Amino acid sequence: MTYRSDPVECQEILARLEELVSYESPSRDKIALDRLGARLAAMLGSAGGLVEVVPNSQGGDHLIARFPFPGSDAIRPALVLGHFDTVWPHGTLARLPFRLEDDGRAYGPGIYDMKAGLAIFLHCMENARIHPPPRPVWALLTSDEEIGSPTSRSLIEELARQCAFALVLEPPLADGGLKTARKGVGRFRLDVAGKAAHAGVAPQEGRSAIVELAHQILRIQDFQDPGAGTTTNVGVIQGGTTTNVVPASASADIDVRVATAAEALRIESALRAILPATEGTRVTVSGGFNRPPMERSPAIASLFEQARRIAEKLGLPLTEGSTGGGSDGNFTAALGLPTLDGLGARGAGAHADNEHIVVESLGERARLLAALLNELKVES
Repeated sequence: MTYRSDPVECQEILARLEELVSYESPSRDKIALDRLGARLAAMLGSAGGLVEVVPNSQGGDHLIARFPFPGSDAIRPALVLGHFDTVWPHGTLARLPFRLEDDGRAYGPGIYDMKAGLAIFLHCMENARIHPPPRPVWALLTSDEEIGSPTSRSLIEELARQCAFALVLEPPLADGGLKTARKGVGRFRLDVAGKAAHAGVAPQEGRSAIVELAHQILRIQDFQDPGAGTTTNVGVIQGGTTTNVVPASASADIDVRVATAAEALRIESALRAILPATEGTRVTVSGGFNRPPMERSPAIASLFEQARRIAEKLGLPLTEGSTGGGSDGNFTAALGLPTLDGLGARGAGAHADNEHIVVESLGERARLLAALLNELKVES
């Protein structure tokens, strides 16, 4: 059997998606986020959810929607994770408005990452009133995922500890596959203090912070282990004042990606242990990992195998894979909660001007998500 998407169902989801895209929602704009959050709360309520708005003075409020179904009280809930913030600044819609092309793709800022996932979930919950899942469904929609989930992490972890498994509405792999592993993400800063001096009159009296930083950058690159999936990237450097002054200060911002918790510990320990290579300079490392790695545990592997068989019954081939980017699924997986990521619509161009989704995949992914909520089994 091969799955054939229902055009009417796709159009219903697309209409809601177009509305969601019409709300610009940059991660650091509380007013805009709360405006979209209020609309989402109304949609969740109309779909049968008991909605709780979680106040957030540091950004947009978060939303929890609990969907109780008859006879499911004794079973631990399924947790569905999504976010409604985007990387796109105000004014992007004027330049990149929502549009539907003849090739069956729909374009717009945030459409792929991840407002399509939200529209798919809302559609599933509306239909769940007719065909209710055997367990409660809890949904957490957050406002700060794109900036590392600084205010929502504790909330994600609190809910995760009460649930049976987690499904994440992020975009899938290129072939529609689910993400069963993600790298952990670290953000570190290296500050170097040197000593200023006149570069022409008394350079020997100075201690160049920039020279010291150059030594450290090469050292940090050596911390990488591509075979283990570990990368370090010095992405931003700053230093000095003018060309005729030996620079007294310099800094570097470092991105670290790791596939395992063991590698996270190794890299962080190595960064904290850095010592100056230049006499008379001082080196300070700050920051840390804001997302632990999502490792493909036996529990995740088992949950995916169930999902693959469920998708096969729908006529959908389903693959799995890993990615270097992080998501809120990293937090749930690190707690030991079986987690499947990448349940959003197929498409491409996340964070880029060509961001788009494949319209026919909206119905396909809605059917898949509904089937998973109905059929996945995890021991309580």
